[in-house]
Amino acid sequence: MTTHKVLIVDDELPIRDMLRMALETAGYECLEAETIDAAYHQIVDDRPDIVLLDWMLPGGSGIELLRRIKRAEMTQDLPVIMLTAKAAEHNVIQGLDVGADDYITKPFALRELLARIKALLRRAKSSDDRNLLVFRDLTIDIDSRRAFVGEEALQLGPTEFNLLLFFMSHPERAYTRSQLLDRVWGANIYVEERTVDVHIRRLRAALDAAEGDYSQLIQTVRGTGYRFSEQGG
Repeated sequence: MTTHKVLIVDDELPIRDMLRMALETAGYECLEAETIDAAYHQIVDDRPDIVLLDWMLPGGSGIELLRRIKRAEMTQDLPVIMLTAKAAEHNVIQGLDVGADDYITKPFALRELLARIKALLRRAKSSDDRNLLVFRDLTIDIDSRRAFVGEEALQLGPTEFNLLLFFMSHPERAYTRSQLLDRVWGANIYVEERTVDVHIRRLRAALDAAEGDYSQLIQTVRGTGYRFSEQGG
């Protein structure tokens, strides 16, 4: 049985502790963040199944993070529950308009929160069962180790597939060649860093051969390495 990961974004430690205890007792794995920047990095790196998001946070508001999540194609389907003391009707409407999947005001009943989390995860279950990564028409079937643009299968070697899988699992983050070697090839394998460039070219060529110009998603970051991004390079 899959253990779902819940990201708790709240700057109050007692609230996070209470939520973590209740969620872990219910069988969930918990991640925690206090700020919107830390939360977004957790979302990109650890890919939670659902986010519990407070409104008032240091360095920005939960609404800012919610807007960022829902604007990016990589994360727009991530379920988000606003969990906040802002109970005014206009706050609720704003949260839902920006893209919150649910809105619960503090204080709240833990049993109700758990029921709402379960309902949202059940709604998202179909895509989880297929074990796919999807961006626009670009799809990776992790189980069969095949990638498609629409109905067209991409001609990828094993290393190019692993690179694409890593990039799509970690979007919007720049990685050095050394980091890519460790994460894709393995830390105990010696390969020259220039080998990364060769396989990046092959991956771009395979993406370029498909309809839709997806090769532009693999961006060169000057002085660093590469990233997978829907933003302009």
